[in-house]
Amino acid sequence: MKRRDFLKVAAFLPFLVSGASRGLAEGPQPTFHEALYYRKSGSGKNVECLLCPRRCTLPDGAAGFCRARKNISGRLYSLGYGSPCAVHIDPVEKKPFFNVLPRTFSLSVASAGCNFRCKFCQNWQISQVSPIETANITLPPQDLVAAAVRKDCRSIAYTYTEPMNFYEYMFDTAKIAHQRGILNVAHSNGYINPEPLKALCKYLDAVNIDLKGFSDAFYGKLCEGTLEPVLATIKTLKRSGVWVEITNLVIEGYNDDEKTIKEMCRWVVKEAGPDVPVHFSRFYPMYRLTGVSPTSVKTLERAREIAIETGVKFAYIGNVPGHPGENTYCPKCRKILIQRSGYNVLNVTLKNGKCPSCGTKIGGIWAT
Repeated sequence: MKRRDFLKVAAFLPFLVSGASRGLAEGPQPTFHEALYYRKSGSGKNVECLLCPRRCTLPDGAAGFCRARKNISGRLYSLGYGSPCAVHIDPVEKKPFFNVLPRTFSLSVASAGCNFRCKFCQNWQISQVSPIETANITLPPQDLVAAAVRKDCRSIAYTYTEPMNFYEYMFDTAKIAHQRGILNVAHSNGYINPEPLKALCKYLDAVNIDLKGFSDAFYGKLCEGTLEPVLATIKTLKRSGVWVEITNLVIEGYNDDEKTIKEMCRWVVKEAGPDVPVHFSRFYPMYRLTGVSPTSVKTLERAREIAIETGVKFAYIGNVPGHPGENTYCPKCRKILIQRSGYNVLNVTLKNGKCPSCGTKIGGIWAT
């Protein structure tokens, strides 16, 4: 796909949508699709959702913490199946994936809902509501994959909200995309149980995990979640052969402590591997955390230095367009292999996944 096509994306499909509308949703109502991971709970019509660590027990008519799954007469349904509230073509760098098919485009899709309550969420208009509250379109898996093929997108990205909450839609789409040679990539908070994750890993190619902090205190206070399931997800993805990148949104006064950043980076190197890229992303005031200043570039630079000192081979700075920390460097000879400015790739010297200067193999997905 030529870069100018990205600028004309609004014309490529009549179903391009984004955003939420409180009250009555515009467009088709979401399709209800029976969930894959749940069981009957106790007597009556109660069910227990087994998708994520919350394991919500729901009486008849109740929705889960994620708002995206509901008990209807003793059966659990995913509310947003085939009914995304956002569909866009994005550079794969926007996900962000910096070690996956640079200069290619990803057909990005989301259905509403999330199993976290992050106070700093940048997409809260669609992540903190139910699929029945958003403006949706009808887009079943086969049509989504066909659109990706038609527009020469090398990947489909499950993103914007928490994709594990539209698990069945992602799973069915991923199987079809896999057969058509389209990569499946996701940006996720990693809050999912092992069994559904392992099943999905058969079709996933790359996942960027938001490692939001490195303590239960941070997760509890700012996200209403816990850390350990996220770490378990990262390890499962790696063991399954899925390419992993990590994003850490650095918020000064909350998760910028140098000791904690060093501890996090050491964990990444030991448990996931030194090739796993870590993106230190700049925070901007958003949603319910508007009283906090944007992260200083100096703080991000120090976090990146700590990561490199700890053994992370690919440490990046995000949300600071034009910063040298956006570039991919050879971990051995330090030559620039991929030069970036924001989501724009300015130059690629990488050859067949190796540094052209010293021959070092660079971790990532460089061809399909």
